[in-house]
Amino acid sequence: MDHSDSKDAGDITLPGGARGREPAFNLPSSLVAALALLTLVHVVRIYLLSAEADEWVLLKFAFISARYEPQFLAADWAWTWTPVTYSFLHGSWEHLLFNGFWMVAFGAPVVRRIGTPRFLFFWCLSAAASVALHCALNWGELVVVIGASGVVSGLMGAAARFVFSRSGRISRQFAHLNRLLTVREALSNRSVLVFSAIWFLTNFAIGFGQLFGGTDGASIAWEAHIGGFLFGFFCFPMFDNLRSGGEAEPRPS
Repeated sequence: MDHSDSKDAGDITLPGGARGREPAFNLPSSLVAALALLTLVHVVRIYLLSAEADEWVLLKFAFISARYEPQFLAADWAWTWTPVTYSFLHGSWEHLLFNGFWMVAFGAPVVRRIGTPRFLFFWCLSAAASVALHCALNWGELVVVIGASGVVSGLMGAAARFVFSRSGRISRQFAHLNRLLTVREALSNRSVLVFSAIWFLTNFAIGFGQLFGGTDGASIAWEAHIGGFLFGFFCFPMFDNLRSGGEAEPRPS
């Protein structure tokens, strides 16, 4: 979607001094497709499936740490695909919309930078890395984990390596052209540190709140968020499709 004449688009300076308008919405088609798929899956579960059928879907496609107990491994092969498929299921519209909002914000620059095939690969591995940490810290528990939050956290971790310019500001359309920061540079960048600190403190607060305050109904798998963010932050260079020696100048798309 490219609404280049949107009224709230901001002015940008293009090479050669020309003035242009930065589109307010310019999402990569693969990201739009991912959001549409998440929405379609949720619509089918909520409005088309019976309660029994939806329970079967959760049993077969949600992530459950207890599957990896030796006595359960041979009983059901779902342990092979659920580290990815759980990320397409959501517990409510609020859950889906929350993940969708942050996926748009941080997924767009990542997808523009690495392209669709690597984005799909990144999705699968970040989803698996997210529940790997959750599983390690909640071994053998009969807790159902669903949602794309781990993938979103991975996108946030990946974006932290390149979206912040030297001034600390983020350009919606051109952030993907910035130079990839090394781990040392990222950990020395004030904007990255503030962003990461707020993110980690928020998730730790959720974890401590659930540990000491108890929960009513569904809880948040905050450990999976941590696993996803760490994967994105440290492993993103394996997916990086841009080889630039310095911070790129904005260019029209």
